Amino acid sequence: MGILKGALTVRRYRAEGEVPTDFRERYQEALNEHAFRDPKQPVPGQEVAGWCQVHNLLDTEFSNYDKWLYNHFLMAALRIDKRALPGKLFKAHLDKRIQHWLTENERQKCPSKVKTEIKEALELEMLAKTLPRVATFEFCWNITDSWVVFHNTSEGPNDLFRKLFRQTFGITLTPASPLDLLLAEPEVQAKLEMVGISDYRVRSEERK
Repeated sequence: MGILKGALTVRRYRAEGEVPTDFRERYQEALNEHAFRDPKQPVPGQEVAGWCQVHNLLDTEFSNYDKWLYNHFLMAALRIDKRALPGKLFKAHLDKRIQHWLTENERQKCPSKVKTEIKEALELEMLAKTLPRVATFEFCWNITDSWVVFHNTSEGPNDLFRKLFRQTFGITLTPASPLDLLLAEPEVQAKLEMVGISDYRVRSEERK
């Protein structure tokens, strides 16, 4: 649980959008609506994503506010599951089953339709016995000050996080620049201007 303890490697975002006055109830409903759910019928290579609690990735219900809302800090985790079949093992089993069909039906060649049926049946059978690869990435949202940190720096998870965040809360996440932190430090601003650095003002004015 990197958000709660340990070192952090994060991306920081500005949260842009209106927060409703009844955000506790709204966000509880939204988190439950977009929480992680196991697929009814797994597909090889399919990624399934949703929210879970930071305390345990198996906890995907947000009925207890004390588990995800701490004053004006909202904390949860993005869970991503992906099921992949071992390629060589799958091919070996598939070859065996096709050979069994040829022997049983006294045929020299297996029709493509039959091959597809055998393959799909084998995929379902093996997927039911295969555990998914699971990844979780925590985030913390300061609702009052409108910033979010996401505990990962890779493009793929961040893109998925921003998309699901907007779908869930109706809030757009904009990557924050280190210069944004300087806007709240007048002394630092003055020193930057003394050495000829003033382009941070453009960033500030563009956001207004």
